Amino acid sequence: MLARRPVRTIMIILISSILLLLAGLAVWTRLKAREIEARHPPTGEMIDVGGYRLHAVHVPRPEGADLPPLVFIHGASGNLLDQEVPFRPKLEGRAEMLFIDRPGHGWSERGDAANNTPDGQAAAIARAMQAKGISSAIIIGHSFGGAIAASFALAHPQMTEGLVFLAPATHSWPGGIAWYYGLTRTPLIGPLFANTLALPAGLTRLESGSACVFAPNPKPVDYVDKTAPALVLRPQAFRNNAIDVANLKPYVTRVAPRYTEIKSPTVIVTGDSDSVVLAHIHSEGLARDIDGAELVWIRNLGHKPDHVTTDLAVRAIEKVAGIDVDLKVAAATAEASLATDNAVCPG
Repeated sequence: MLARRPVRTIMIILISSILLLLAGLAVWTRLKAREIEARHPPTGEMIDVGGYRLHAVHVPRPEGADLPPLVFIHGASGNLLDQEVPFRPKLEGRAEMLFIDRPGHGWSERGDAANNTPDGQAAAIARAMQAKGISSAIIIGHSFGGAIAASFALAHPQMTEGLVFLAPATHSWPGGIAWYYGLTRTPLIGPLFANTLALPAGLTRLESGSACVFAPNPKPVDYVDKTAPALVLRPQAFRNNAIDVANLKPYVTRVAPRYTEIKSPTVIVTGDSDSVVLAHIHSEGLARDIDGAELVWIRNLGHKPDHVTTDLAVRAIEKVAGIDVDLKVAAATAEASLATDNAVCPG
């Protein structure tokens, strides 16, 4: 009996220490999340889409616009700045634009369980467009945003003037997802992880992780400051992102066979050195499934054609809009600019 007391005492001390550590991490996470929010405040407006609000930057249609309205959908772990930063300077004065924080990302509210899959998020984006008086648009989707763009075209063909996919994630793939996505989406352990360990661990990987997404192309020095990926490390946003990613594979497995129904003009821009999504599955799959789609392969391009080959992406938008554009020439120009890129993922 006496021998058990030291063991029991040690266990009590150990458990108490763990609980104190977790409580400390939770407080630190809350304070750090507020600091991140203060550094990256909302820059647009909140649009009511039926019981919850999406944060969006709306650029009104300019006089003399030569392009239809453009709607930009960001990928996983991102927010609207990831598309606004590269595209707005290139396209301002040419089109009405809507840059949207997807439900539960950036400064947008999550809404209900329908937004746990791309079709629900596509419906929310459609309502945001209608709220701003946009009856139809070219939909531009990067990475995870590609699955939403495809879902948008399926559900709202009359609102889809065209599609531009940039390194899209749209089809089922071999293997699974990173362990922390599966952990974070679980009911009990997930919130605990998101509120204690995810943010401090994520901050240590923010620069290197972003560099890996860009590789073999160099990450812009100011990318993290300008596009605010740290916003996804806030506990609820982190959980929303994990749910999105964990649900993507079963969703596209079910929906991808319907891509043959898409009739909108389509261009797909992808790189042969993308280490995030398997271009030969997703991009080639879209080109196979969507009748008339044009696939533009770029040698030595990673997962960020939106930032690395923005001019080519603009040419793709022009092509979808009906402007006479030779994308082969544009692709050759892009490839020439990337020929010597050899940035390495920090690991």
